[in-house]
Formats: sequence, structure tokens, C-alpha cells
Amino acid sequence: MNLQSEKINSILSEKRIKLHLFEPSNRKIWTVVGTEKEYWLDPDLDFCSCPGYYFNKSDGKNGCYHLESFKMATAKNKIELTTFSDDEYESFIASLLSGL
Repeated sequence: MNLQSEKINSILSEKRIKLHLFEPSNRKIWTVVGTEKEYWLDPDLDFCSCPGYYFNKSDGKNGCYHLESFKMATAKNKIELTTFSDDEYESFIASLLSGL
């Protein structure tokens, strides 16, 4: 098993793909807890905020192992769901952006 497969298996087994659901608006924010910090995912755009995504894309390669983990986690229902109030949306986004 290669390093990338080990990382993906770790993310799946520890349910580190997270769906943050805001109610009642039903807004969704996807994140993945990486080895160093939490990154934002946009599955519709096939985007991850991790450095690996940026460097892979600039080299003409596919995204990153976080996006592969996301696809596998959704297929296997290995997602951690956390529900928030819409009142918490603004502070959540501010916190997420401060980590970028």
C-alpha cells in the first residue's frame, strides 16, 4: 500500500471528512481534517484548499488525496455530520477563512 492509500484509509477510518450543515437554510460546508489542519472542500468545483491541490493543479496533475477521500467517504457513508444554526454561519466561515 502506498502513502496516498494509507492517508486515504486513515481519513476514512477516522471519519475526517466533515459536512457542516446549517439549518434551516440547508447550507453546506465540506471540510477534511488533514495531518496539519482542516481544509475546505468544494465537491461541485472539485476543489480543495490544501497546498497539495494547488501544486498538483499547477503541475497539470489531478487534485489531491483529500478529494479522492471525499469521493470514497461519500460512497461508503464515512462522513461526520455536524448541524449548526444559520446564526453560526458567519462566525464559522470567518474561522475557516482565518486558517487559510
